[in-house]
Amino acid sequence: MEERQSRDGERVVIAIGGNALSPAGGSAAIAEQFRHTRESLEPIVEFARHGWGMAIVHGNGPQVGDAILRNERSRAVVDELPLGVLVAGTAGWIGYMIQQSLQNALAREGIERPVVSVINQVLVDPDRSSTREPTKFVGRRVERAVARELLAEGVNLRPDERGHLRRIVPSPEPLDIVEADTVRQLVEQGTIVIACGGGGTPVFRDPVLGLEGLDSVIDKDRAAAILGRKIHASLLLILTDVEGVYRGFGTPAEQLIRHLTPVEGRAVLATERLGRGSMAPKLEAAIHFVEQGGRRAVIAELQQGAAALTGSTGTTVEAEAQAKGQV
Repeated sequence: MEERQSRDGERVVIAIGGNALSPAGGSAAIAEQFRHTRESLEPIVEFARHGWGMAIVHGNGPQVGDAILRNERSRAVVDELPLGVLVAGTAGWIGYMIQQSLQNALAREGIERPVVSVINQVLVDPDRSSTREPTKFVGRRVERAVARELLAEGVNLRPDERGHLRRIVPSPEPLDIVEADTVRQLVEQGTIVIACGGGGTPVFRDPVLGLEGLDSVIDKDRAAAILGRKIHASLLLILTDVEGVYRGFGTPAEQLIRHLTPVEGRAVLATERLGRGSMAPKLEAAIHFVEQGGRRAVIAELQQGAAALTGSTGTTVEAEAQAKGQV
């Protein structure tokens, strides 16, 4: 990692997809998810080695989909849990996997940093259309025979970009994080915080009852962008399963975009088919982070997380003056 990327006292939010811990087509067994978790930690250990303040945000798409399936299969025996509660549940046990695996990895490297998981509530507007309209895929593909049963029961299923039928649920825009100050204080003290698991549990403020949950999911990259500004992070690192943002992705002419300003990024969103449930929210989150005062956001392949900071891989979003080296 270059000197300019390793200054003590700087803060980073690292967002890791739930698919990184439970890849599509692989086993969902906990032992396998622990293995993938351990394999995903190299860039995080490097940041810890260089003294960065750090919060880690993780996705939960496959895991919360499995939780929904368990709900459905066991509802004749026990009461079903609402989606918001399932999100909090997956944030707890995925956070436990990351926390334990990271504690072990840091101990092996002789790095003394405390690690803790925090369950976060994320404020949304209950009256916005995004709070009600299903747009976010969760879980794994649903076989046709099972799909017929679920559709008859009113479950929302749609083909994803690969043509696989999957559950789709509302994904409201995150507005604020209830426990952001707590996360910031922990990071300031040197604690590595696993926060906003699965994007955090969506909540709204009821004038009588106070905070109330909603049955939807928050995009974890958008939540990470908000958390980054709340804890005064200079860097947002979004780790995924491709190298970055591409023009013409999936075509013979596809080309990785190395650098974007927010204005250029919005033009890419308007002209490229990035996928509403995949790369588009990552780029939107990166743009939002920089526009709200973050120095830089990087979208990169999980295994190249540390290398992405040198500009040798991934897609970097930064303000125009910074991109030209003027700041």
